[in-house]
Amino acid sequence: MTPDELLDVFQRRIRLPDADAIPGWKQEHVGPVHRSYVEGADGAGFVETPRGLGADPDAVIAQEVAFFRERGLPFEWKTYAYDKPADLGERLERHGFTKGEPETLILGEVDRILERPSALPSKVRLREAEGPDDYHRIAVLMDTLWHNGLERVEERLASEARMFPDRLSVFLAEDVLRGGPAISAAWIRFHPGTGFGSLWGGGTLPQWRRQGLYSTLLAHRARLAKDRGYEFLRVDASEDSRPILQKLGLHAVTVTTPYEWTP
Repeated sequence: MTPDELLDVFQRRIRLPDADAIPGWKQEHVGPVHRSYVEGADGAGFVETPRGLGADPDAVIAQEVAFFRERGLPFEWKTYAYDKPADLGERLERHGFTKGEPETLILGEVDRILERPSALPSKVRLREAEGPDDYHRIAVLMDTLWHNGLERVEERLASEARMFPDRLSVFLAEDVLRGGPAISAAWIRFHPGTGFGSLWGGGTLPQWRRQGLYSTLLAHRARLAKDRGYEFLRVDASEDSRPILQKLGLHAVTVTTPYEWTP
């Protein structure tokens, strides 16, 4: 499939029905807004508008800011380069949002990944996470690489795996000779009824990079998706991951940029 064809399938199967909302979060569709959130001390929210913002974009943005301000929750407004209006990002910044780092939306067919050979170094073992100790080791790795909060990563992975075991599979790579922390980790979320699995994580310790861990984790998850009857993979890729994914047969289809609002 061409990049345009893949983006069309993604828009129809994922964005319009809001099929990739975080499991367990409350989902609401209010006018053009797709909103999801969870309340509590560590609560947060997420908004996107795949059909555009209508005749009065600033009123819609102000409505969402008021909604989350009332609940004291931070939230992310996820934008795609083709969203309307074309100046959506600028409008969000005028309403107090902070622009995050853009990522490339990568889409592709599972079979393209499986065409490529992959292999791990001889002293590395790849296996599925089995419980709290493994989630902690993965959280330590992710916090070391990206400083995104040890407890936050550990709790979210463990909670999601407990509540939705059929929709999340988490994997880690480890040095079988030395033990210690995970050296790489990644997970896949399945979105039933869409044909899509989405790929997350993929972080690897610097001294273990360029040894095939990322591509092997990718192929392992692609095989699992294939076995479960899924056709497509989706990744929100950093600039480090994008060229690897494209080399393996996936396509860059657009750019996605987060905008963060904090009460």
